[in-house]
Amino acid sequence: MALLEIKKAGAPVLKEVCRPIERVDNKIKKLLDDMAETMYAADGVGLAAPQVGIPVRVVIIDVGEGLIELVNPEIVHREGTVIDTEGCLSVPNIFGEVERSEKVTVEFFNRRGKKQRLTGIGLLGRCIQHELDHLDGILFIDHAKSIKQGASE
Repeated sequence: MALLEIKKAGAPVLKEVCRPIERVDNKIKKLLDDMAETMYAADGVGLAAPQVGIPVRVVIIDVGEGLIELVNPEIVHREGTVIDTEGCLSVPNIFGEVERSEKVTVEFFNRRGKKQRLTGIGLLGRCIQHELDHLDGILFIDHAKSIKQGASE
């Protein structure tokens, strides 16, 4: 495994719409492993492939319940709305109030290429939406209701 460079706001790759993965092969499995190592080293709870310079539809999340790997994720259901504070490894020391769906269901493929479905509420639901935005070239600051600077929340 290897630590990858996390791209910062302003990097062109962060504004790209990412391409889907055609099949989960060893290259994608290595990317998933390297992304997990990078996310944990940066004390993050989610990371999308464009954040490490690779414009493909791959996301990892761990909100404290174990690593979730999502290949070609797509939100298939949304419920409610809630506003909460977000930050991002690609936008260090900036936080914003973002309105998101309260509950989301996402379909994706796991590292074995098996189709899965996951419903997230609370932090998991917010993280799913935040990371999937990255796959479409959207940063949380693009739709934050307010922005503030700070070392941490």
